[in-house]
Amino acid sequence: MVTSNKNKVSNKTTSPIKTNTKTPIIDDSLLRLQQGKHHDPFAVLGLHQQDDTPLIRAFLPIAEQVEILGLGSMTRHPDTDLFEYPVAKTDKLEPHYTLRWQEKGSKKWHETVSPYSFLPQISALDLHLFGEGNHQRAYQFMGAHLCRVDGIAGCQFALWSPNVQRVSVIGDFNAWDGRRHPMGSRGASGVWELFIPNLNADEVYKYEILTQDNTLLTKTDPYASAMALRPDTTSRIVNHESFTWADDQWLAQRKTFDWQHQPISIYELHAGSWRRDEQGNFLNWREIAQQLIPYVKEMGYTHLELLPIAEHPLDQSWGYQVTGFFAPTARFGTPDDFRYFIDQCHQQDLGVILDWVPAHFPKDAFALARFNGDALYEHDDPRRGEHQDWGTLIFNYGRNEVRNFLITNAVYWIEEFHLDGLRVDAVASMLYLDYSREAGQWLPNEFGGRENLEAIQFLRQMNTTVHGLQTGVLTMAEESTAWPMVSRPVELGGLGFSIKWNMGWMNDNLSYIENDPIYRKYHHHQLTFSQLYSYSENFVLPLSHDEVVHGKQSLVNKMPGDDGQKMANLRLFYAWQYAHSGKKLLFMGCEIAQWNEWNDNAQLDWDLLNVDSHLGIKQLITDLNKLYTTEKALYHWDFSEQGFQWIDCHDADQSVLSLMRQSDQADDHIICILNFTPLIRENYRIGVPTAANYQEILNTDSHFYSGSNCGNQGNLNVEAIAWSGFKQSIGLTLPPLGALFLKPS
Repeated sequence: MVTSNKNKVSNKTTSPIKTNTKTPIIDDSLLRLQQGKHHDPFAVLGLHQQDDTPLIRAFLPIAEQVEILGLGSMTRHPDTDLFEYPVAKTDKLEPHYTLRWQEKGSKKWHETVSPYSFLPQISALDLHLFGEGNHQRAYQFMGAHLCRVDGIAGCQFALWSPNVQRVSVIGDFNAWDGRRHPMGSRGASGVWELFIPNLNADEVYKYEILTQDNTLLTKTDPYASAMALRPDTTSRIVNHESFTWADDQWLAQRKTFDWQHQPISIYELHAGSWRRDEQGNFLNWREIAQQLIPYVKEMGYTHLELLPIAEHPLDQSWGYQVTGFFAPTARFGTPDDFRYFIDQCHQQDLGVILDWVPAHFPKDAFALARFNGDALYEHDDPRRGEHQDWGTLIFNYGRNEVRNFLITNAVYWIEEFHLDGLRVDAVASMLYLDYSREAGQWLPNEFGGRENLEAIQFLRQMNTTVHGLQTGVLTMAEESTAWPMVSRPVELGGLGFSIKWNMGWMNDNLSYIENDPIYRKYHHHQLTFSQLYSYSENFVLPLSHDEVVHGKQSLVNKMPGDDGQKMANLRLFYAWQYAHSGKKLLFMGCEIAQWNEWNDNAQLDWDLLNVDSHLGIKQLITDLNKLYTTEKALYHWDFSEQGFQWIDCHDADQSVLSLMRQSDQADDHIICILNFTPLIRENYRIGVPTAANYQEILNTDSHFYSGSNCGNQGNLNVEAIAWSGFKQSIGLTLPPLGALFLKPS
């Protein structure tokens, strides 16, 4: 039988003629089949023994007459749409016989191999692991998969929907009639399956579910590999074997990628609004690849991070309200178009991280909400099962099959699309039962606490599974609280993520930089506080999409002062991000100092690149990335206090910071000095660790970045003047609202 390996074909020839099972048709069974209420169509349809005579039954409510190819006509059971054929001893019946029928009111004939001549295809082991919540690759047998069974091509369907009367596959191929292809039940597992011969890629389908209270539901496939373009909500059959990858070299080096000690600089983007075509329409993934990859590579980024691209009905949700967890959205093309995009990124040495949303799902009736008529994927009690703020539902992480759905989904994106990492959205909302809830609006855990123990188990299992299957793949947590050990191994009591977003750094430093410089000395602690916790986790410093929407203003418009000062402040702020320990992330548009907030319904303001000051910001980001990716001192100890040392963090009165970044090699260091006031500071002295002269390797006030070009013009002489605990020091000219990076020459 076909197991969880989707490409494996059964070598076992089914021979239903030899069965000795006696299953005589009774009136009640016929009635339930005719009404579409029979829970086990295989008990009626196909080949059975009746009164020691092999009897073939087929149910075709559209047929005027039916025959078995090569044998003869079938007889309609009185007053029903059930057709029967007694197999004579002289008949040469194939194990998988072909039905021919003529539709009512038509002279046209149709034919297909009977779906009810095939044995169940999902192995008992797969069902057992799925029921335990431990099947790492359940996506290989759940959903719709083109395959060959006993040499016959078709599509294998499987759905988990327990406690219902009937499940059917419906589509254009059966006129959306749920009586035509009822699925076989796999008993207590709650899984239904059916192999339908002669179906091909791009066929559309859904599932029709008859609930216990006789409500008829029409649902998209939770495991669908593709869906139609909104507002169409149909699922689509996909040929997973059509794409040829060319990124073997990238995948091989990823296995040994020492991400903790290598530079990671991430360009975050929303694929629907980075760039549009001349008519304002979405670009295809292949077009995006042609335009985006050279642009990002030119700026020196190491990774892309995509806002969610799983199928979603509402553009304005940015992909965070997912209805097709396994389906790349049709907005930008086919699944193979998405594979092409990632393959091209890898061939250009660019990693791809996907924003992944296991924290919630929308209430759309066609999707997961109350999937079998009751709360199935979600908790029934809204105090556990609903996000009041977002109007969405919360997964029931304690249910094995639901947990398996999410874990295999994470594996699916990484294995099927060669993704290099998952950024997990809204982790804090998963960890706390009282997240954004008042007293009385939440239920405590079994020990009376506020921690969601089931979500914790899920996150640990997800991280363990992903890292165990795919060495070198990153998982990143957007976690906004002080939950301990988010990016520490599960075996040490952590959640198992690779990296955590440093939301504290982002909030404190944006709050600081928004102050008028005259008041910054009173908030100096906001710059320095992060060093008290920077090495408790593996942090990335995010300046993400969330900071430039919903009235928060663009980054450049957060800055105080006139336009020139805003630009200078922004350049200084970016330099501070790169000087600080931690990996880097910047949202699209921020690299060109877009004045407007991010608009998800239009492309970026690309015309700004015709303005020198905006082009200067882009050039600064390019040079910062080049410096960060080539100077080991700026990245090797991103996650360790060994790589960061204050030279002077106490000069609040002048709002100046000076620090040193250190690599694992002696005397390999970079010195960073940041002046957060618009004053030029002449002969500003800092201590330095070596007697060698220093070179100014980056100055954010340079005319290359449309600055005032105030600085030190190259080499700096070290003087034997003890300062700040060092035996020697340098006297500097600090540019206004500027940052300097120095390196020993």
